Amino acid sequence: MKSDSKLGIIDWGIGGVSIYKLVRERLGDIPTVYFSDTGVTPYGKMTKPELVSRLNRVIDHLASLGVTHLVIGCNAASTAIPYLKDTPVKIKGVIESAVELTARIKPKRLGVIGGRRTVVSGVYRKAFRERGIDVEQRIAQPLSGLIESGDISSGKLKEAARQILGPIRNSSHILLACTHYPAITPLLKELVSPATVFIDPSEELVREVKKWKLLLGGESIVLTSGDAKGMKRAALAAFGVEIDGARKVVI
Repeated sequence: MKSDSKLGIIDWGIGGVSIYKLVRERLGDIPTVYFSDTGVTPYGKMTKPELVSRLNRVIDHLASLGVTHLVIGCNAASTAIPYLKDTPVKIKGVIESAVELTARIKPKRLGVIGGRRTVVSGVYRKAFRERGIDVEQRIAQPLSGLIESGDISSGKLKEAARQILGPIRNSSHILLACTHYPAITPLLKELVSPATVFIDPSEELVREVKKWKLLLGGESIVLTSGDAKGMKRAALAAFGVEIDGARKVVI
C-alpha cells in the first residue's frame, strides 16, 4: 500500500462518526477525511438521479484531497453505489457489510429498522430472501433526525422508538440499518424483549477497512457542507467524539 493512501468516510450527517470512532479505536491513526453533507437535502429524500449526482461530486472532491479508499457510512447513500460513475477510489458501503454480518449470524426472526429510502428500496429484504432469511422492516425516520440534533435520551425520542419497535420487539435480532442508531442502543434495548440482540454493522465495516491495510500516520480532517459547530456539538453528545477543527466547505 502506498504511503499516500487515505481513507474517506461519507455520511449525510453524524451517523458515520460511529464508524470514524471505531476506525480510530481499532485501526489506529489512519489518515482520514470525514465528510458530513448536512448542507444539502437529506440523502434519503433525494431522487435517485439527484443522489447519484451528489455522491459523484463529493467523491470527486474527496479524491482531489487524496482519498484513495472510501466508506459510505449511510444506508440511503449506499443504495446508490451500483449507479456511481467509475472512479479509482475503492468504495465500500454499509449495506454489503450489514448483509454479510447478519447472514453469518442466521437470525431466527430478524427485524430491520432504517430510514424510509433504505426500507422502501427493498435492498435488505431482497438480500436476505436470497439467503433464506425472513425479515420484518420498520421505517424509523424520526430517530436519525433527533440523534442528528444530539438528542439520545429525550421523552420524544423514547416514545418514537417505542412505536417503531413495538411490532418487532420479540425479534431474535434487530439490524440497525442506519449508522445513527448505535448512539441509542441502550435506550432501544429497554423497549424490546430481553433476548433480542441488536446488530451493528459498523463493526463488520471496520473489519473490511482493515483488509485495505492502510498505513498509519498523517493528517485527519473533518469537513461538512452544513453547520460545523452544530456537527461538533452533536457528535460529542451522540457518540462522545470530540471533533477538533471541523470546517465548512462548498461542493
